[in-house]
Amino acid sequence: MITIDAIHMREINMPLAHPFETSFGVTTGRRILLVEIEAEGLTAWGECVAGEHPYFTDEMIDTAWIITETELIPKLLEAKLENGGSVPDALKQVRGHRMAKAALESAVWDLESQMEKVPLAQLLGGTRKAINCGVSIGIQPSPEQLMDKIALELEAGYQRIKLKCKPGWDNGIFEMVRKRWPEILLSCDANSAYRMKDFDHIATWDEFKLLMAEQPLWYDDFYFHSMLQKRIETAICLDESIRNRRDALAAIDMGSCRIINIKVGRVGGFSEAIAVHNVAAERGIPVWCGGMLETGIGRAHNIALSSLPNFKLPGDVSASSRYWAEDIIEPEVTVSNKGEIVVPASVGSGYKVLPERIEKLTVRKRTLRAKARVTA
Repeated sequence: MITIDAIHMREINMPLAHPFETSFGVTTGRRILLVEIEAEGLTAWGECVAGEHPYFTDEMIDTAWIITETELIPKLLEAKLENGGSVPDALKQVRGHRMAKAALESAVWDLESQMEKVPLAQLLGGTRKAINCGVSIGIQPSPEQLMDKIALELEAGYQRIKLKCKPGWDNGIFEMVRKRWPEILLSCDANSAYRMKDFDHIATWDEFKLLMAEQPLWYDDFYFHSMLQKRIETAICLDESIRNRRDALAAIDMGSCRIINIKVGRVGGFSEAIAVHNVAAERGIPVWCGGMLETGIGRAHNIALSSLPNFKLPGDVSASSRYWAEDIIEPEVTVSNKGEIVVPASVGSGYKVLPERIEKLTVRKRTLRAKARVTA
């Protein structure tokens, strides 16, 4: 049984090392909700990946803060938790708010791994000693700057290049990249920027030999993606559409995709992420771990998840230095010149959180404590 004493909420503000542009807009800094759980003399951290605006999902940091403080933490403090996998049941009365729930569940899994004195990756069912890494490259100010960025990432050893795209920033860019690097593992991510009228245009992407086209159509769609997948050879990867195991089953059975991107926050925590991983594995659908501009706390959890056996494609779990001038963990996440991250074999996440650095970045905080427990 896990007995939680207190849960601390913090909002930190961190500037990105470089602006990151998608079809949603440009991000230059992140407001981030962190949770810290104190239990039985141990401390564990979780990160909510909800953005500043409800653009990627309907969650945002301010709604996540409210629901975490008023609903989720009180329920978690009252719950009788056996392990990290007990958290979804403890929070099931609250509908949605998956990113807020994931922050708390990730911290409890991390706490359990410390209590059991095992690596978090092992507790989750991971089998890999190292994970393969790709990078997601945002829309750049010019094609020339994009080419320079790709060259830099390939030189660093990354195994897959993913290009953010949108109408007007797609075929010309793909052609330029393929002309210079005909053999690299290349994919694109549209973040739902296209519609049915674009089917013929998307079909031309087959000539660029992409590993996948990620979420080209509506963020909540399976049906029209299944129509598109029947028309193109390029594998469709679903991201935003997959919220849970049931969504994964529906998408696979409808032929809406041939690859699935798993994000811990998007599916509501490790328990559901593992369930999506397992059902995809049963049906021969490879998965990979997507990124949400996480700090080292969320990045460490992504590394642990990516060690599971069906994460067969390079994910977006890249080095801390790609996003932050200074991360809030040590050691910072680094990628080898072979494009790999070693999965920590030490107890817990394998990374030390730096409370002093977090305190300097904190703009608001709140602590909720468990009610006094009566013992016989």
